[in-house]
Amino acid sequence: MEIAALVAIAVSNGENKPPDWPDFIGIILLLLLNASIGYFEEHRAGNAVKSLMASLAPECRVKRNGGIWSTTPASELVPGDIVSIKLGNIIPADGRIISSPGGSIGLDQAALTGESLPVSKKPGDQILSSTTCKQGECEAIIIATGTHTCFGRAASIVGSARDEIGHLQQILAKIGNFCMVGIVVFVVAEIVVMYAVFHYRYRRGIDNILVLLIGGLPIAMPTVLSVTMAIGAKQLSEKKAIVTRITAIEELAAVTILCSDKTGTLTLNKLTIDKDSIELYADVTLDDVMRYAAYASNQEHSDAIDTCVLESFGHADSIGRTINIKSFIPFDPTNKRTQVTYEDKSTQLVHQVTKGMPEVVLGLCLGSQSESSEKADKMRSDVIKFAQRGFRSLAVAIKQNGGDFQLIGLLPIFDPPREDTAETIRKAIELGT
Repeated sequence: MEIAALVAIAVSNGENKPPDWPDFIGIILLLLLNASIGYFEEHRAGNAVKSLMASLAPECRVKRNGGIWSTTPASELVPGDIVSIKLGNIIPADGRIISSPGGSIGLDQAALTGESLPVSKKPGDQILSSTTCKQGECEAIIIATGTHTCFGRAASIVGSARDEIGHLQQILAKIGNFCMVGIVVFVVAEIVVMYAVFHYRYRRGIDNILVLLIGGLPIAMPTVLSVTMAIGAKQLSEKKAIVTRITAIEELAAVTILCSDKTGTLTLNKLTIDKDSIELYADVTLDDVMRYAAYASNQEHSDAIDTCVLESFGHADSIGRTINIKSFIPFDPTNKRTQVTYEDKSTQLVHQVTKGMPEVVLGLCLGSQSESSEKADKMRSDVIKFAQRGFRSLAVAIKQNGGDFQLIGLLPIFDPPREDTAETIRKAIELGT
């Protein structure tokens, strides 16, 4: 196309005639149209990435160079600053915990991992930007800010995705190269025939060569391809998808395996307990198991599991009237369970209740003589049965009056799918066939 434009303006002005301005302008307009479509789509994608970066914490409490605490925009943080993190705060930048009054904090990392369960962090552990403090408070030293944070790098990768040549563009390039070789051969032959054999006038021969240059190349194909993919990119952007380059449309069409986050994407992230499916392993009732599970839940800084248990129990406000809590061990990724030590106000006896990952709780119970391998086998079978129905399993055990832990029940926890999940999966399968 560029060669045709040069021929139209530079070579065709023979025989006292002006250059072929209409052809030149038409070719330039086609080139500008093709370039403009790509530019505006990339610009729109850049704005989407900027909005993603803007989701970082807006401001925080910071102490700099040993000074006093002040409120500072997160964008002004630098490595070495000390920030104060309290319940509900969004972590403004990557940092490392230097102190925590409660010994640890619970972070909701759903923004990064999609997982609804909070992660326990202790002094010395690293905390990541865009995560939310769900339990406790701490002071942390900033070690990375902006695009150097974990969240910032992820957003930067989205914004700076390599503009790789798509498969269709590669095919068009091959077609163009083939046509170019053919055009060179035909132009040489045409020059010989027109001027050496038929003795055409200069301008008439140039016009014929220009027609061959323009007509011999698929000049409309790149524009049609760009327009088609731009329309697809616009439709995706209307559905809140971030399209950083229009070749992504072609790549998406070639997807064979689609991986999706589950929690909050395919499901509602609203956990419930199916009380009718609770399994019992001791001489207790369903209400007893729910009550003991509620005892082992943190009422002040509850995570998704604790909230689910307390709501299913339905009488969380009565717990303080029946027991005195002596100590509480929150959930952490190492122990994979919670544990409460309490005194029964009616009997003044001290008991312990734990709830958590079935295998971990079962390991505590198997250490006692009161548990049998048959009960363990049944619990493992029930866990598999729950999993086949889409349930998580939460085991509950109790240690009464200084005795051994006894497994008493298994709670099925269900995260219901979104209303449109089935239809979305069905459409994805249809589009892939």
